[in-house]
Amino acid sequence: MTLESAKIFCFSETEDLPKRIRKLIDSDKVNVDFDRDLQSLFKYFKNSTYDVLIVESSACNNDLPTCLKLVKNIVATSAATKIILLVAPSEVDGAIAALKEGAYQYAKLPVKDEELKMLIETAIEMNSFIGAQKAPSNKSGNDRLGELIGSSSQMQRVYQRARQAAASSEIPVLLLGETGTGKDMVAQTIHQLSDRKEGPYVPVNLGALPSELVASELFGHEKGSFTGAVKQHKGVFESGRDGTIFLDEIEAISEKIQVSLLRLLEQKKFRRLGGKETYDTNARIIAASNANLDELVQNGYFRQDLYYRLDVFRIDLPPLHERREDISLLSNEFLSKFSQAYKKVNMKLSPECIHIFQRYDWPGNIRELKNVIQRAAIICECDEILPEHLPPKFRKSKKERPTVEFEIGTPLDKVEREMIIRALTLANDNRTRAAELLGISRRAIYNKLKKHNID
Repeated sequence: MTLESAKIFCFSETEDLPKRIRKLIDSDKVNVDFDRDLQSLFKYFKNSTYDVLIVESSACNNDLPTCLKLVKNIVATSAATKIILLVAPSEVDGAIAALKEGAYQYAKLPVKDEELKMLIETAIEMNSFIGAQKAPSNKSGNDRLGELIGSSSQMQRVYQRARQAAASSEIPVLLLGETGTGKDMVAQTIHQLSDRKEGPYVPVNLGALPSELVASELFGHEKGSFTGAVKQHKGVFESGRDGTIFLDEIEAISEKIQVSLLRLLEQKKFRRLGGKETYDTNARIIAASNANLDELVQNGYFRQDLYYRLDVFRIDLPPLHERREDISLLSNEFLSKFSQAYKKVNMKLSPECIHIFQRYDWPGNIRELKNVIQRAAIICECDEILPEHLPPKFRKSKKERPTVEFEIGTPLDKVEREMIIRALTLANDNRTRAAELLGISRRAIYNKLKKHNID
């Protein structure tokens, strides 16, 4: 499918929007239908399939329940249709709620031509790749996919999305989830299931790199291009040809790097720092973040056009406390591996430990569980891990977590500032721990401290 042959439906008050889209695409072949009546809209979708549905909130009388009902109905009857919402700035919260119901993306009005076209292009691109290829089946059973483990319904959805992403090996993938939920593992699994598996898999933790070295790491540099550049260096987009580049903590990159990455995504070309020669790249990009990118875009910290280019195919990873039925399976898997590694055969977890694990909230997610099992396997000198082999926090009585209440209508900036202050207090001013409590990166909390003038 091409942009010109796509079927698009506009639900808007006037015919201005469909006329604008036809002009943007500039093709006589494009099929753009239009209606302003909600019941007529549903009839269209019963009789035909559309690639994209563009909804102006004014056509729903700026009514959130009506908009959510529309999204739910279209998702239920035409799952392949990508729904794009065009909303007033005051309606962003409603648009985010619609995303959770299955809408593809939203934009704030007034929306520029290039932004609207980009939204449509990425939606069509996603449908084109997924529809053209059959996702590989999960041959290893229902409780795992590659190195991913879990039989919960949440993980089954992740498996399905990962297989679809693997079958569409050209489009960018965006992985969202808390720290420790296994984003790197999902990226590796997608790579191994795709036709790029013979190529390199190159992970880059952008949050761990000094900001002045990010451009060199990604794009490479020529000798003498900056102080310390004593020899030529190839970046990951050059060394990762025919493979997959995993960009973790994508929210950490500067505005300048965002512009360069956007250009690479659009043109598939780049230059080394200090160089004049242009290089091609066909590397697939999988980006990941534990931050709320929608909020970062809304507040101007992350470029909207780059976000749209990265968010072609999104996979949301559930925190461990939302998939508790997987805790026992994961625990036994980790214990089996560490038992072999430390030459302690036939070790098992006591029922008391499993019970404790099920009641714990796991703020560090799978990574924390793995570390707990590893520690227990090292110090246990018998064949059964008992509560006494667990870290002290698991043996203490469970304390209630402190809560914060805000009155409806409190400005978001004020809420964010208060939450940061409370987290710092709870973490005894340990900023790394406070970042973990807030579910954001270390670099992100420093940016927010500066933003809110918190010493």
